[in-house]
Amino acid sequence: MKSLFDTVSRKCAKTVTKSYSTSFASATKMLSPLIRQDIYNIYGFVRFADEIVDSFHDYDKPVLFNRFEEDLKNALVDKISLNPILNAFQETVHKYDIKHHLIDAFMKSMRLDLSKSEYLTDQEYKEYIYGSADVVGLMCLTVFVNGDKDRYEELKESAMSLGSAFQKVNFLRDLKADFEGLSRTYFPNTNLLELDEASKKRIIDEIEDDFRKGLSGIHKLPIEAKFGVYTAYRYYKKLLTKLKRVPSAEIKNSRIRVPDYVKVSLLARSYVKYRLNLI
Repeated sequence: MKSLFDTVSRKCAKTVTKSYSTSFASATKMLSPLIRQDIYNIYGFVRFADEIVDSFHDYDKPVLFNRFEEDLKNALVDKISLNPILNAFQETVHKYDIKHHLIDAFMKSMRLDLSKSEYLTDQEYKEYIYGSADVVGLMCLTVFVNGDKDRYEELKESAMSLGSAFQKVNFLRDLKADFEGLSRTYFPNTNLLELDEASKKRIIDEIEDDFRKGLSGIHKLPIEAKFGVYTAYRYYKKLLTKLKRVPSAEIKNSRIRVPDYVKVSLLARSYVKYRLNLI
């Protein structure tokens, strides 16, 4: 029965989320059950695409990516895929009428990771960020507002800013893995071999501006989404705070993380603010 396959597909998307990102999975658990599965479905899709370009070094990545993209196109047209992750994702796309141009922009940025290793201009950098992060925020926002077009337009810019902030924090945290392991550098006009405090401050100031814009939108989110998104926001803000304390000369030599006990504390404090209607 198709319903059984759909159930299996949803479970696969949830398993992918929990396996690849305990932090994102924890934040997603704070969402209303009405929308939680759909965020798992979106994450499963973006994670699999990202894994192809970032991790499968012993395989022909372009061939795998082309195959994945073709399967995605077929899933969106046929409303079914034998790839359970794509089957779960297409279900969410059709349920909320997620715009295909968002999906296309995401796949375009992922494809760039197959061949492009350096972003030399602000325009290149912004286009990559838009496709790799902003549109993911917009996919999630489509779910959060449940088809309310006016609310979507109101919150669109803040959702993109929050997606940008999360992605840029990841870039800063993963400098070592991206630069040494994948020979990639995303920040334009920045010499990662000699990263100085001025360059680091410029990057962090940019991220903090994105966070400020993103937080303004979190306050206006529907109740079903607000606590979960705020939890993710607090986690990434804490990660940025830790990165600020690391000397620029050392930031590319280690991967900063937030300990589990700190995550629990952040969750508890976020919940108190949520219950007191302070978010």
